[in-house]
Amino acid sequence: MPSQTVAILSPGDMGHNVGKVLKKEGLRTITCLAGRSERTRSLAEAAAVEDLPSLEAVMSEADLVLSIMPPSLALDSAKTFAAAMTAAGSTPTYADCNAVSPQTAQAVSDVVQSAGAAFVDAGIIGPGPGTREKPTRFYVSGPKAAAMDVLHGPHIDVINMGPDIGNASAIKMCYAAITKGTWTLYTAALTAAEALGVTDNLHDEISYSRPNDFAEMERMVPRMPLDAGRWIGEMHEIAHTLEGTGVTPNFHKGAADVFELLVKTPIAQETRQTVDKSRTLKQALAIYAEQLPGGSKT
Repeated sequence: MPSQTVAILSPGDMGHNVGKVLKKEGLRTITCLAGRSERTRSLAEAAAVEDLPSLEAVMSEADLVLSIMPPSLALDSAKTFAAAMTAAGSTPTYADCNAVSPQTAQAVSDVVQSAGAAFVDAGIIGPGPGTREKPTRFYVSGPKAAAMDVLHGPHIDVINMGPDIGNASAIKMCYAAITKGTWTLYTAALTAAEALGVTDNLHDEISYSRPNDFAEMERMVPRMPLDAGRWIGEMHEIAHTLEGTGVTPNFHKGAADVFELLVKTPIAQETRQTVDKSRTLKQALAIYAEQLPGGSKT
């Protein structure tokens, strides 16, 4: 019988969108907002995710737990949730949906399974479900991955990658290494050009010789600080993934450095709801360059 109660920990930018579409599909969605920010509380309320008084209460009532949070918190959170399972005497299936390396996914699995719960490795590719016409893809793997089939619907496409824990995290890491790594390279080079005083010439050249790339730069680079705080950890997880295969981790260690710069900007204090959508690429780059050790020359 498919799971009917899904716990979403935590209903932030991604999690509340997951909760919203699952609610529409007739599933009960629950969380625990104790100690959470006002913003997370408002997102959970907007998605009609039910707030329970404790993690123990969540574990007692959930059939499936979705861990959706910054990757740097994934392992420690798994330990907290495992302790709550033990205290509650209940072991719902636990899916780690965070952007972590296969190595970290295995470490989380060890913690969860030590508490007696089934574990699912999951990787989310795409924006929040329901925010675009195409469904968001949830790649899943592990012996109990079929537990995630309950999420499958018009806004979420569940893709089972087999019984091996780590496969879902691996595809997420390799995909993000390309997409976010490319956006970060754009940001680094364009910020350097701003600091060197050659922004107009560089933009003219790229828009002339590589117009599709320039359109992507205009779309993504001004909004990079919105996710910088979360993506620092993700870049380290990607670096860990690549290093484990023998591929250099240094590209994405450098990408983490770029996000460290971006998180210092005032744009990083904005959210998807409050971001200045009229801000141009040039305006964003001027703000980024001001955070460089020498500031901008322009």
